[in-house]
Amino acid sequence: MASTQVNPTRMELTRLKKKLVTAIRGHKLLKDKRDELMRQFLDMVRENKALREKVEKGIESANKSFVLAKAGISDEVLGASVMAPGQEISLEISNRNVMSVDIPVYNIKTRTSDKNDMFSYGFAFTSADLDDAVGNLSEVFEDMLKLAECEKSCKLMASEIEKTRRRVNALEHVMIPDTKEKIKYITMKLDENERSTQVRLMKVKDMMLKESIEKKRAEDAS
Repeated sequence: MASTQVNPTRMELTRLKKKLVTAIRGHKLLKDKRDELMRQFLDMVRENKALREKVEKGIESANKSFVLAKAGISDEVLGASVMAPGQEISLEISNRNVMSVDIPVYNIKTRTSDKNDMFSYGFAFTSADLDDAVGNLSEVFEDMLKLAECEKSCKLMASEIEKTRRRVNALEHVMIPDTKEKIKYITMKLDENERSTQVRLMKVKDMMLKESIEKKRAEDAS
């Protein structure tokens, strides 16, 4: 067994006991971390589901409006209307730490705050359906960005949960039982050595006592 490969000394026993205390404390902390990660992960999954449904609904509505717009105006006019964007958007990416996991935070900034700047065409030769399509896509854009952020966060959280779970299992099923087994083995060896030492001391004491008695008898006889 692995426990028989250790040096059965009191110094090693003390070291293993400290190691066991640290492993048990670490196991508890990792379990707490895993549970909190799972809680936050499930919250993110629910948020992700709601965002996905909202985004899909918005894209579906935009597609319907776009199909209607395409039926009412020529392809040339439609292509010219959406060729050049009217609004400029910049994306800023930062991170926030959640239970030692750096998850992304996406922020967008527009060139202007006027919502009408998203229309890059005049209204004289286009239909209201095209306005609805562009408007729906504009409204759903931030949700799409939030969905991408949420899905990436879920992926990172799931990876961290798996790592933490493996560490918890390693401590619970390998390190802690193995350390306890080694402590038990060393304790038994030390107890056995102590009993052997006591037996030897008792034998030496008996021999010395016997020798003393015989010496005294010899002195009395002389």
